[in-house]
Amino acid sequence: MKLRKASAAAATALVLALTATACGGDDNDSSDTGSGSGGGDTIKVGIKYDQPGLGLKEPDGSFSGFDVDVATYVAKELGYEPDQIEFVETKSADRENALARGDVKFIAATYSINDERAQKVDFAGPYLLAHQDLLVKSDSDITEATDLNDKNLCSVTGSTSAQNVKNDFAPKANLTERGGYSECIAALQSGAVDALTTDDSILAGFAAQEQYKGQFKLAGLKLSNENYGIGVKKGDTETVNKINAALEKMVSDKSWDKAVQENFGPANYKNEPAPKIGNIVK
Repeated sequence: MKLRKASAAAATALVLALTATACGGDDNDSSDTGSGSGGGDTIKVGIKYDQPGLGLKEPDGSFSGFDVDVATYVAKELGYEPDQIEFVETKSADRENALARGDVKFIAATYSINDERAQKVDFAGPYLLAHQDLLVKSDSDITEATDLNDKNLCSVTGSTSAQNVKNDFAPKANLTERGGYSECIAALQSGAVDALTTDDSILAGFAAQEQYKGQFKLAGLKLSNENYGIGVKKGDTETVNKINAALEKMVSDKSWDKAVQENFGPANYKNEPAPKIGNIVK
């Protein structure tokens, strides 16, 4: 709280006002993870900063993407307007720690629900069912994962997606790992690789970007089920229930459909229907 100089005549009133504030609690001193009931000034939400169509920090400092739209809708239902949301970058390797430390109230960041993660955090949702797929050039003749034998396949360092393809479909595929999806996209664009693999939602987000318009297509494969959930600190059942209610409302009022079309439509992404909240497809 910033205090201005008060005149001597107002000193007594100022002291009384400050005393009353201290007794009642200062709601303005809460740029924290959010109370879950809209009682604070801001709420901190974890997202990705580098995934077009899902979670992207724009050059002007604003944020865009499907995860951002979902997080914004949920936060509003929790009592926070868009200007009260503080988006925090949460990289994949740090998501569980960010929630455990209380760095953020919840995370919407292509966060696939699985048994291992569910031991460490609680999940609301799912709010999107994605599948592992391939991104190829628009004129590519690759239509199945088995077509990747003797072809060059790219994925990001540390990802299991490319290895899954090699193990289960194309043992003769040549794997190339890059530091980020943008690097794989550049390699695909130049012809250095023949395909990029990860979740179809992530691939669609890149393909939908204006600078790539018409250059790439999704193969339309369903090599895995990836249920995106909203991560919440372990044991915070109240927040999970509130977020699930918000997601159900987002689906019922068609805001979910609108967000899908706006973020993935240009890539002709054949998305699954909105999943049933609380129902996990293995």
